[in-house]
Amino acid sequence: MTSVADVVADAHRREWARVLAATVRVTRDLELAEECVQDAYADALDAWTRGGVPDRPGAWLTTAARHNALDALRRAGTLRSKLHLLVEPASSPGPDVSGADLRDGAAAGDDRLRLVFLCCHPALAAEAQVALTLRLVCGMTTPEIARAFLVPETTMAARVTRAKKKIAAARIPFRMPAPADLPGRLDAALTVIHLLFTTGHTAPAGPTLTKDDLAGRALELARMLRDLMPGEREVRGLLALLLAGHARRATRTTADGRLLPLEEQDRSAWDRAAIAEAHDLVVGALRGGRPGRFALQAAIAALHATAPAYEATDWAQILVLYDELARVWPSPVVALNRAVAVAMTSGPADALAEVERLDREGRLAGYPYLAAVRADLLRRTGRGAEAAAEYERAIALTGNEAERSFLVGRLAETAPPG
Repeated sequence: MTSVADVVADAHRREWARVLAATVRVTRDLELAEECVQDAYADALDAWTRGGVPDRPGAWLTTAARHNALDALRRAGTLRSKLHLLVEPASSPGPDVSGADLRDGAAAGDDRLRLVFLCCHPALAAEAQVALTLRLVCGMTTPEIARAFLVPETTMAARVTRAKKKIAAARIPFRMPAPADLPGRLDAALTVIHLLFTTGHTAPAGPTLTKDDLAGRALELARMLRDLMPGEREVRGLLALLLAGHARRATRTTADGRLLPLEEQDRSAWDRAAIAEAHDLVVGALRGGRPGRFALQAAIAALHATAPAYEATDWAQILVLYDELARVWPSPVVALNRAVAVAMTSGPADALAEVERLDREGRLAGYPYLAAVRADLLRRTGRGAEAAAEYERAIALTGNEAERSFLVGRLAETAPPG
């Protein structure tokens, strides 16, 4: 049972978006589709225990979920009105539990992009777009999303429910937007894919630093979006940003899970093919006018990734890029990251002044990286007691155990004797 449960859990991480997207095509109802998919996973636990795990778990789950959907539509007496919406032509046989009737490849990818653009409809508030994408496209639970947003679980549950109801009430269709409508939804789609990646690149909570399945899913969606909109510079920028970050995944922790900061990572083990692809994408994203926020972030990430050593990083150029990014996308998080570059070019004292200004403004209240950066700058300026207090604040705000362990180690090195 434990083995089958692990396989089902793995299929949930890998296949949720594909299974849900295929089911939404049948139901045109998000709530019903979610129920049918959840039932399919519950059925899999029993069926696979009795009969063994199928060769194609995702195909089995998709077929089972669509069977559930058809049964539900029959019971509701609405099948006849929905027939013209089904994927198969009228002459094709009904769903086959072997999975032979399922679409693969680009078509299945289109379904997931349709789901992303459905969640990113401009009728929904920005925070609802992101939350709904994490729930529907990524299969994250409401408590997980609430932790990522630093809000109560009840607040997040209400936010997701309202978004689903608005989609139903507005009769927003499950289809790719028309070419003229794509630019209006593009920024939201890029934002949610980026947030999905960052949630996987550094998990908000849990025992491990990363959730590689989430990061990989974001990278896959970014590639699909690039194939759909190859001329969009910001799409190229997002893909480059994700590639440059994902290329370091094998070196960000030791074998026992201890976090390694950038300066301690083994650059020879980075994925050089991914970094080269990211570099080429950045070159294309920066051409043709003023670059956007994803292209600029990608350029910064590419400079880090292509430097032969941490000490050889072109921090002056990174600072120039952060200045441009702050103009294009004013954000306190950008200002905090820029302060790190200031520390490397002008010294920790100048950077500390900027970080303390951000702290006084209060826009990053509760943000653990603000306390962590301030602690590091205080440590580097010789103010050990103040640094220790900031490390304690960062530890209290951090939910990821790998990051907490790293901060605890820094606290032990920094705290005055006794």
